[in-house]
Amino acid sequence: MTKKKISGREMLFQICMIILFVVLFIICFYPFYYIFIASISNPQSVTSTSIRFLPIQPTLSNFRKVLELNGIWRSFIVSLARTVIGTMVTLLFTSMLAFTLTQKELPCRKFFYRFAVVSMYINAGLIPWYLTMRSLHLKDSFLVYILPTALSAYCLVLVKTYIESIPTALEESARIDGAGYFSIYWKIILPVCMPILAAVIVFTAVGQWNSWTDNLLLVDDNNLRTLQLTLLEYLNRANNIASQARTGGAVVDGSNITPFTLRMTITMVVTLPILIVYPFMQKYFIKGIMIGAVKG
Repeated sequence: MTKKKISGREMLFQICMIILFVVLFIICFYPFYYIFIASISNPQSVTSTSIRFLPIQPTLSNFRKVLELNGIWRSFIVSLARTVIGTMVTLLFTSMLAFTLTQKELPCRKFFYRFAVVSMYINAGLIPWYLTMRSLHLKDSFLVYILPTALSAYCLVLVKTYIESIPTALEESARIDGAGYFSIYWKIILPVCMPILAAVIVFTAVGQWNSWTDNLLLVDDNNLRTLQLTLLEYLNRANNIASQARTGGAVVDGSNITPFTLRMTITMVVTLPILIVYPFMQKYFIKGIMIGAVKG
C-alpha cells in the first residue's frame, strides 16, 4: 500500500493548525496553571503582575491557612452534602420522567415534554422565584438546595433522547416476561443508560457545587452556609484577612499570606474537588453526550 503524498499546501495548513491549537491550549490552560503555582508559592514572592512558569519556594502553608479560616469545614460539609444529595435526587427524578415520556401509552406525553422544554426558555425572574421559595417554606431549610433542582429540563432532553435510541426489543422482551414499568426502568433502562447518566451527574454536580445565590438570598443560618458563599465573603475581605494574618490575628495563625495569594488559594480550594472527580467520569461523559445527541 502506497502512502498518500502530502502536498506543500496541505503540510502548511496542518502546521498552521497545530500552531493555532497549541496557542489556544496555552491561552486556556495557563491562567489556571498560574493560579495553581501562585497558590503553592511563597506569598511574598508572587504578585498579580508577575508571569511565572514555576512556583517560587513551593509551600502548602497557604492551603493550611485557608483551611483554618472560620467556618470553612462546616461549609465544605454542607456543600458536599448538597452536591451528593442534590445530584442523586436530580438523577432519579429526571431519569424517571424521561423514561415515562418515552412510553407511548402515556396520554399527552408530547405536551408534557414540550412544556418541560419551554421552561428552559421562559424564566419568571428573581422576585417570583424568591416568593415561590418562601411560600413553599424553603427559607432557611436545607431542602432549598435540593427540591428546586430535582428536575432539570436540559438533562431531561438528554436522557429521553438516549432512551429513545435503545432498541425497543429490550422493553418488549421484559414485558413478555411479566416486568412492569418500574422493573423495566430500574433493571433495564438505568443500567443501559449509564453513559448519559454519568453526563447528567457531571452537569448537576458542577452546578450544585458552584451554586451560591440560593444560599445568599434564602439562607441566613450559618450552619447551612455553603462553601462557595463562605469563600466569596473571604475573597471580598481578602485585604482585611491578610492584614490580620500579618499582625497575628485570630482568623489565621501566624501567616504572611497576601491578599493576592489568598485569592489564588481560595480559587484552587473551590476548583480542586471538581477537577479530582471529573477524570473518573470523563469517559462516560463524552460517550453519553455523543450518543445522546444522535436523535433529536
